Amino acid sequence: MTFFLVSSVIKILVVFTALMVIIALLTLAERRICAWMQDRLGPNRVGPQGLLQPAADGLKNLVKEETLPAQADKVLFMLAPAISFIPALLTFAVIPFASPLPTPWGDVDMVVANLPVGFLYILAFGSLGVYGIVLAGWSSNNKYALLGGMRASAQMISYEIALGMSTVAVLLLAGNVTLTDVIAKQSGSLFTWNVFPLSLGFFIFLVASFAETNRLPFDLPEAESELIAGYHAEYSAMKFSMFYIAEYSNMVTASALMTSLFFGGWDVPLTSWDSTPPWTLLKTAVTFGSFALKTGFFLFFFIWVRWTLPRFRYDQLMALGWKVMLPLALTYLTVIASAIWFLHDRLGWTYDARFALTLFGLNVLLAVSLLFWLDRGHIVAGSVAEEGGRA
Repeated sequence: MTFFLVSSVIKILVVFTALMVIIALLTLAERRICAWMQDRLGPNRVGPQGLLQPAADGLKNLVKEETLPAQADKVLFMLAPAISFIPALLTFAVIPFASPLPTPWGDVDMVVANLPVGFLYILAFGSLGVYGIVLAGWSSNNKYALLGGMRASAQMISYEIALGMSTVAVLLLAGNVTLTDVIAKQSGSLFTWNVFPLSLGFFIFLVASFAETNRLPFDLPEAESELIAGYHAEYSAMKFSMFYIAEYSNMVTASALMTSLFFGGWDVPLTSWDSTPPWTLLKTAVTFGSFALKTGFFLFFFIWVRWTLPRFRYDQLMALGWKVMLPLALTYLTVIASAIWFLHDRLGWTYDARFALTLFGLNVLLAVSLLFWLDRGHIVAGSVAEEGGRA
């Protein structure tokens, strides 16, 4: 019991300290990557190659004046940034990031809390962030902020349903809601990674993740042109920064979740050496590197999309969420559950590469049908109406 408590405290301190450092460096990475895409330099004056820019930005926000609107609800106004920030960090606590670490006192799971309901914990805590946004808008006593908070909360709730539904198929394949078991189920071969048998589910999860993290092309809460920055219009200094820390925390968590649910987690592709005991320090280091590379790729993808695609209109965003994403997630879950039942119970197949590739073929057929349907332009229409009745 003493060893468990000591190891848990150490993991909490190390993981959350590292997470805060990664979030700070991620702000620098985004600015440097967007500068590279736009053929300019980006921040490069503070420290070697601009590495101290996040520290300078943090210090600037610490010493800036804290404003408090006279008619605001002071308690909720102060709590709202924390309500957005804390759940964004806590959701990372159940994501395994390496194989167990051997010690003289026993193996230590490389996850802060290896909960038996880990995935349900993520869905529960991830949904709390919307309260911080809507309370920030309401407590400011600013009509623009209130409208921004309502719009942001409607967006997050809409896409949260599709995100949750898209992951039920993962749980059907894994037969468990513990993320360590989900990762273990994918360790058979490269083709048993869930991105192959559940390709369309991954696509739904990816799109919903962009909407949940308020990133382009779904960054309608960041509405400078319409709502003077939306729900955080009245915030300044560190309270303002905490909303951005929450956004980048959600990016890291979403990237780690995509890695764990669809890309084998810390599993190293094309080898089974890393996923079988006895555990060694080398296995822990290699699997952590594999997890970090996969997560880093998705973080880069978030940044790449932000500086490539334009923003949706709000009516397009809501139409996509309710008319496309939700029906698609429900239909996909029905089809994939029927296919898993038929292959497993009727044909007696066990989950292996043959099983996964058969489901992959089904996903390709569904994806082709989906793209043909969406290409009709009737669901997410453009801003120019078709002209009719003219000679």
